[in-house]
Amino acid sequence: MLDLHLIRHASTAPNAEKRYPLAGEDAPLSKLGRRQAAALRLPAGVVSSSPSARCLETAGLAGYTDIQPVPALREASFGVMAGHTWAELETAHGHAPAGWIAALGDPAGHSGPPGGESGADFHGRVRDWLNTLPESGTVLAFTHLGPLLAATRLTVGLRAAEVSVCGVAHLRRSTHQQGGDWWLVSLLPGPPD
Repeated sequence: MLDLHLIRHASTAPNAEKRYPLAGEDAPLSKLGRRQAAALRLPAGVVSSSPSARCLETAGLAGYTDIQPVPALREASFGVMAGHTWAELETAHGHAPAGWIAALGDPAGHSGPPGGESGADFHGRVRDWLNTLPESGTVLAFTHLGPLLAATRLTVGLRAAEVSVCGVAHLRRSTHQQGGDWWLVSLLPGPPD
């Protein structure tokens, strides 16, 4: 049996501003984010992380030292949405941003935000990473909201969820059947502020 814990990184300035990060922006954790990460209580296991500083810092402050950066766990590329809040995007583009996000959230989608990743490309890299996981044990993956949601969609079919910073999705995969079945054990909010 495999236990997979997907952990959304702790709070950063772009999170507090409710804006999509700029392309190439690697905002550090805020003071609040550092407290949130230090308050995480997670099991021992193999630890992977998006290569972004905010994910690596979250893992380190949560007490892990042997952290494997995994490019597949980086956030989606948001193209023209980068650097903007949802309100700014709706003002500039009307209802189009809702369609862009829906396309990005579709594992078979061949479109997404202009200049960003398609749903198929984004989910493809998350799927490829899921396929590399061991048959058994415990794996912790420090990542972003997008890859966390993509992984839960690909494994248990969860189409949408509210996941706070430092929120944890705990998935389990059975190894008793061919290919193994995934199920959602828990979806927990991050530590209180």
